[in-house]
Amino acid sequence: MNAPDGFVGSDHGLWAQRIAGLSKTQAAELARRARHAPLFMHAYSLHLNFRFGDFKPIDLLDFAAEQKLIGVKIHVEDGEEANSLLTASDKTRAAFADHARALGLKVHIETSSTALGDLEAAIEVARAVGGVSVRSYPRYEAHVSEIIARTIDDLKALSRLDPEGKLLFTLEQHEDLNSTDLVGIVEAVGNPHLSLLFDFGNMINAYERPLEALRIQAPHVTEVHVKDCHVVPDRGGWAQTGCISGTGDLPFADLLVELLLLGRDKPQVTALALEEEVDYHAPAMRFPDETDDPFIPFRTASLTPFDVATLPERMARERQEALGQIITVRSLLQEIESLALEVAC
Repeated sequence: MNAPDGFVGSDHGLWAQRIAGLSKTQAAELARRARHAPLFMHAYSLHLNFRFGDFKPIDLLDFAAEQKLIGVKIHVEDGEEANSLLTASDKTRAAFADHARALGLKVHIETSSTALGDLEAAIEVARAVGGVSVRSYPRYEAHVSEIIARTIDDLKALSRLDPEGKLLFTLEQHEDLNSTDLVGIVEAVGNPHLSLLFDFGNMINAYERPLEALRIQAPHVTEVHVKDCHVVPDRGGWAQTGCISGTGDLPFADLLVELLLLGRDKPQVTALALEEEVDYHAPAMRFPDETDDPFIPFRTASLTPFDVATLPERMARERQEALGQIITVRSLLQEIESLALEVAC
């Protein structure tokens, strides 16, 4: 099925025109930022291997180090009940922290909630494993106005939960709240350690286009989930189905360029997490004809569907897809750097 009007994929060339229009100084800085892009490995790229294979959190560190990435982003529940950092012993958490330090990797922790108990648990994990950042997003069944109010109240607790300000916190756009909603939450909370995590595709479900969403969120974006997807019409709105990076309907290269350009004196984006989500599917959550205060139904945390009969082969393919995304993104960053250098010279 073709994408709705206005989605162009990653091969339309406007990003190259954007680079060509930069000043020499801007182009030189873009080239430098592309060369030193802060690439992280996201655990969701190996979601099925964590759920059904023998992949453990400490293995993600080795995977990232082997690919010469600078850090990992891992959910507190990755590895399920038996192996997750959430349920791990103090000894296991300490071993993870020691291994990350030995490999020179930064650790970012994620949780799929802004509820007080879940934030407390994620912060505890982050401190135990040497994490420097905690991502959350609200997952309430309520009208949007109530979700916003409850999330503001939740996140105002961060100053009490981390009184010394040792951690950074990000709020992710996660399919139900739109960009204006998210900016309003961050500004209402007013915590200097709280910013936004921009996901390449999650605005789709809130009936927003990627570049338009980024323009709204841009002043507050410090971290990113890099992925691609197909945009699928769904009950008058848009659903997303994950695909191999560079083959979907998102302006993949445009987003990379715009994100690298954020920040005048230094890069504003400090983490580009590679999150290949092939086959992941999420339905439309917001609609063009919705009421002023739409109701958001309950939803579970993110999962990728699979066929039990082919699960071993699917897990093997998932590992290859994760490696493929690293190659794709690095190749694109090299192309961005090359074009920028041509303008700078």
